Amino acid sequence: MVEVEGLSFGYRRSETILADVTVAFPSGTVTAVTGPSGKGKSTLLYLIGLLLSPWEGAIRIGGTDTVGLPDRIRSRLRAERIGFVFQDAALDATRTVIDNVVEGSVYSGMSRRTARRRAVALMDRFGVGLRADHKPGEVSGGQAQRVALCRALLADPDVILADEPTGNLDVGTAQVVIDALRDAAHDEDKTVIVATHDPDVMDACDRVWEL
Repeated sequence: MVEVEGLSFGYRRSETILADVTVAFPSGTVTAVTGPSGKGKSTLLYLIGLLLSPWEGAIRIGGTDTVGLPDRIRSRLRAERIGFVFQDAALDATRTVIDNVVEGSVYSGMSRRTARRRAVALMDRFGVGLRADHKPGEVSGGQAQRVALCRALLADPDVILADEPTGNLDVGTAQVVIDALRDAAHDEDKTVIVATHDPDVMDACDRVWEL
């Protein structure tokens, strides 16, 4: 479970984006975080994902309060327990597709051999195995997002954070991503949090929480 309590944050002290936010995200469920643009959906995910630190409040992952932990501990938790799927895939254009999937495993302690084996299996599952040795610029947007999904799942994280993961996708690819997120929650008891304004994505989630 992910628990947020009394969370406040802004990129500038004069501008608060999130104020006294308290919400729990149970394991085994997909929760849609929704609300108008600019209200902090993505920011909340970055805070939960330990990419940002809040001004105030607690962020507990599996009962562990992550706020105030040393950077090296936060980095390790992020690598071992959290997977990200961004709207634009966020792949490194200088690396091959499979290297993009595997690279994060270095920080989670997985051996490169195991990581490549898992990467191949995931990429075959999501229909991008034949693109393994291509660069991100040589694959379609839908394929890139499926590669990003493989990267997020590789280390078997407890928490998956998806920021508008279907925003740039065709209907078929969007359904692949949604189904994968639901399977991760329902079959593997992961906590999945999706920032979205897409009604179809919200309908596919177990819970909807509005900022």
